This record gives sequence, structure tokens and C-alpha cells, in this order.
Amino acid sequence: MTHAATRAPDATTGAPRMSQRQVLEALSGLLLGMFVSILAGTVVSNSLPKIVSDLKGDQTAYTWVVVATLLATTVTTPIWGKLADLFNRKLLIQLALAVFVIGSALAGFSQDSGMLIGFRIVQGLGAGGLTALSQVIMADIISPRERGKYMGIFGAIMAIGTVGGPLLGGVLTDSVGWRWNFYIGVPFAIVAIILLQTTLHLPKRPKQKVSIDYLGAVLIAAGVSALLVWVSLAGQAGQFDWISPTSFWMVAGAAAALIAAVLVELKAKDPVLPLRLFKNRTFTFAVIASLSVGVAMFGTSVFLGQYMQLARGATPTESGLLTLPMIGGLLISSVVIGQIISRTGKWKAFMVSGSVLLIAGLFLMGTIDYDTNYVVLSIYMFVLGCGVGMVMQNLVLVVQNVVAPSEMGVASSAVTFFRSLGGTAGVSALGSVLGTQVANHLTDDGAALGKAIAHLGAAGAPIAKALQSGTIPAVSALPQSVRVIVESAYGQSVAFVFLCAVPLAVLTLIAVCLLPNKKLGEKTAIERQHDEDAASARMDSLGESTIERVATEIIGDAEALIAAEPMDAATSLSDAGHARETTGYARRSAGIRDTDSEEAGSL
Repeated sequence: MTHAATRAPDATTGAPRMSQRQVLEALSGLLLGMFVSILAGTVVSNSLPKIVSDLKGDQTAYTWVVVATLLATTVTTPIWGKLADLFNRKLLIQLALAVFVIGSALAGFSQDSGMLIGFRIVQGLGAGGLTALSQVIMADIISPRERGKYMGIFGAIMAIGTVGGPLLGGVLTDSVGWRWNFYIGVPFAIVAIILLQTTLHLPKRPKQKVSIDYLGAVLIAAGVSALLVWVSLAGQAGQFDWISPTSFWMVAGAAAALIAAVLVELKAKDPVLPLRLFKNRTFTFAVIASLSVGVAMFGTSVFLGQYMQLARGATPTESGLLTLPMIGGLLISSVVIGQIISRTGKWKAFMVSGSVLLIAGLFLMGTIDYDTNYVVLSIYMFVLGCGVGMVMQNLVLVVQNVVAPSEMGVASSAVTFFRSLGGTAGVSALGSVLGTQVANHLTDDGAALGKAIAHLGAAGAPIAKALQSGTIPAVSALPQSVRVIVESAYGQSVAFVFLCAVPLAVLTLIAVCLLPNKKLGEKTAIERQHDEDAASARMDSLGESTIERVATEIIGDAEALIAAEPMDAATSLSDAGHARETTGYARRSAGIRDTDSEEAGSL
């Protein structure tokens, strides 16, 4: 492959092929956009308590500040993916970055919690586009076989954004103020837009009549929003119970909207989420695996943070550093396995192995306690990180390898959408389990806890009141006698949550085992689309006159066969057979598939 700065046509297809230098240049804008998206989600994690307090918000506002961005990102991901199949992808990702910049800047000017929630939704709209479009554009410029070479870069960006975000947010909040948590991403996003404009060169999409499925988009957004709001708020303090009239109406409304969306998508000319994709075994099993991988990916980040802070007494900054072994496992596995997949073209054995490591990691994390040796804990986190890294991104890869280029956007974004949906719903449900387990353990240790608080005298009254209210305690500030009991309760409860996630990891393993073991292609989505267009053009070039001439010859042969003597008939049959072989060769040369012959051969 050449490293020249100019693009050279591919020898086999005639499609423009990017050099490695051009790929890296184009990736610079994509990577920076992804970094901004990850940074926006992590930089405020340590600062949210202070932000909501300064804006005079309550626990409900705190919950909605978190849910708003995640909800908007999840709901809009499949819509952005569908738009990517209809319009200019370069323009779309720049638009997503622009929306994200505007939302981030305005969030920094918020004067109350309501304004902050609204602008966080705008942020989520842009983040949904970045999440969906970055995967699609990668498929445009990098073939499935070559993708592994670049996965290490994406893993590094993910690790830096995930670990560095909370650290940066804490420094900004303590130095120049929390509003800079939102401003910090703006210059990065502007630079990303400029880089995309100057380095990303995609072919112009042919003009076509576009039919947008507005009703389907509205119904999917409404149904998924209602579902995510329900699982995010049910069982939370100050909200509603899992079993309550509010829960019933929200679930019923979500079900009605999603059922209506299915009916609309079945009849829509150009649906947002084509249900025919589920006829593809690779897509269907990748979606199933993505749901459970989402729980593992999002759940570990949430519950590991709580474990470090509430069961081991770490500060938010220390918590981020203590989870580095998992980030390291994710990074190393994605880099190493990605390189091996690129060299060998074989992926299934590694994904199956990753699923097994995912099960093992979750099971091992289910054995921890508040005083588990950190070296042992690091090994468990590393195993879990390796499992997630070997499975997560490769699910998108195998789907992109089999779907048509015209459906690359909607198929890629659908896998990401279901991963986010599974992660959001799973984390909310497991969070409820965590709260119940903590309450049960504190009740079981009620005698010891009461005795410890009683020894504190008057100083124990506010501690007892806080624990009874269900408020998450500042464990590091508790007296040692009370702290040990609280840390033990949270340690055992978090471990139980990881055990609850094991069956979902088993489901991932089953789905991965059922994925068809199709060889990774060596052409980018652009080259595949070029091949399809060229074949279609060659077929059109045959023209109606050619078809009529062939039909006339066949009719003439039939008439001669009827009127001929037996020996002449045999000769005519031989000539006709030779003519059919010649015609078949011509069709194959033109790039037209002979489906009848293929089906007969497969039988």
C-alpha cells in the first residue's frame, strides 16, 4: 500500500482507495470527535453534586441531569444511522459536532437545573450522531480485514477519555469553576470539524428521491424514551415504585408506541430500522449479544465506581485511578486481538474466548468484598476488561462485514443502539437491586450498627438519620466503627450485582457461538458500493436490443428444432447448449449473478 498523499484507484475495482496516511489523517477528525463525546460524558461525573447544589437542584434534578444526555444519545442513534444511508455522511458528522458544541456551550451558561437538563439533551442529540456516524465512516474508509490495525488507537482514546475525564473535571471544578467542565470540549469539537473538512474525502452520493419515515422515528423515540425513563426513575428516592400506577402507565405507553412502530416499519417505504435486517443471522445474534455486553460495559463503570468509593472509601479521583486495570485489559485486548484478526482474517475464536473471559470476569467480581486484596481485585478487573475489549467493537465489525453498503449506516447504528439500550436498562435495574441489597445488609447488621452509633453519643444522631433516609453516605467521613459496617454492606451488595450480570454474559456467549463464521472482506464500504454500481451499469449497457436479439435467437432455435429431423434436432440442442454457456459467461463477465445456477449448486 502506498503512503503517497494522493489517492490512487484500486486495481481490482477502480474505486478510490485511501493510502494509510490518508486513513490516519481522516481518522484524526473522527478520533477527536469521539474523544469530545466521551469527555463530555465523563468530565462532569465528579462535579455533578456541586453543579446541582449550586443550581439549587434536588435529587430529582440530579437524576435527570444524568438521564437526559444518555436518553437523547440512545434514542437518536438509529435515526442518525438512517440519515447516514440517505445523505452526505461528512456533512452529517460535522452537523452532529456542531449540535454538540452548541449544547455544551449553553450548558455552561445554565442558571438553574431545568436549563441544564435541557441543554444536556441538546448535547445528547449531537453525541448520538457522533456515536453512530463514526462507526459508519470507519467502514467507508477501512475494510473489515484492516480494521483491527486501528482498533488500538480507538482503545487508547476511549481509555484516555474514560480515565482522564473525571480527573480533568475535578481539577477544573476546584480551580476555575464547574462551568468549564462544559466549555472544555468546545475547542476540541471545533478543531475536529476543521480536520474533518480538510482530511475526510468521501465520494459524492448519487442524487436520489429520499423518503423519510417521520412517523416511525417519532414512535421509536417515544417508545424507547418512555422505557428508559421508567427504568431510570423507578425505585429511586422521591420517584415512584417499580410496581405502581405510574409504572403501569409508562410501561403500557412504551409498549403501545413500540408495537405501533413495528407496524409502521413493516409498511414504510424507507423505514428508520428495516425489520428485514433481522432475517440476517449475523445481525440478529449481534444485536442479542450487544444487549448483554452493554450491561457489562456500562454496569462495570457505574458499579465499580460505587464499589471503590462506598466499599473502599476512595475519593472520586482515586476511584478513577483504581479502575485502571480494567481499562488496561480493554485496551490491551482490543489492540492485540485487533492486530491478530487483521493478519489472519479469523475472528470467531477470539470473540468466543472474549465471551468466556467476560463470564469469568463477572463471576470473579461476584466474589469480592470490601477488604479484598487490591492485587487480586486488579486481576479480576483485568480479566473483565479483556472480555469486554475482545467482544464489544467486533460485534459492529462482523455486522458491517455482511450487510449491504446501502444499509451500512442503519445496521451499524442499530447494534450501537441496542448496546446502549441494554446498558441503560440493565444498569437501572441492577441499581435497584443494589439499593435493596444494601438495605437488607444494613438491616441484618442493625444490632451492630446501632451499638456503634450509640457509642458516638450526640455525634451519632445525624449519621443514623442519614442512613435511615437512604441517602448515599460519604463513607470516608464516617467514624471507623460505623464505616466498616457500611463498607461491608456495599461490598457484598456490589458483588451480588456482578453475579446477577453473569447470566447475561452467558447469553452473549451463546449468541456469539451462533454467529455465522463469515470471512472478513478486504474491501471498504466505498469499494463495495462502487462494485455494485459498476455491475448495475454493465447490466444496463446490455440494453433492451441485446435482450430482444437473444430472445429472437431462442425463438428461432425453437422453431428450427420443431421442423428439423431427429439428427438435426440433436445438433440444434448441442448448439443451443453452447449458446447458453456463452450467454452465461457474458453475464458473469458483466458482473450479473446467475441466481438460479447458484441455488441449484447450493442444493
